[in-house]
Amino acid sequence: MSTDYDPDTHVRGEMDISAQHDAFNGFIKWSMYIALVSILVCLFLLIFRT
Repeated sequence: MSTDYDPDTHVRGEMDISAQHDAFNGFIKWSMYIALVSILVCLFLLIFRT
């Protein structure tokens, strides 16, 4: 059980998901970098026919 949970101050239907949001944005950013590098490698192989 999380130590951040306080049943006295909990408001039903509200949740702080900023950590999950930041983690997802980081995942998308690194996925885009990997896709870009993969495309560049494919273009290099296509141009130099290796």
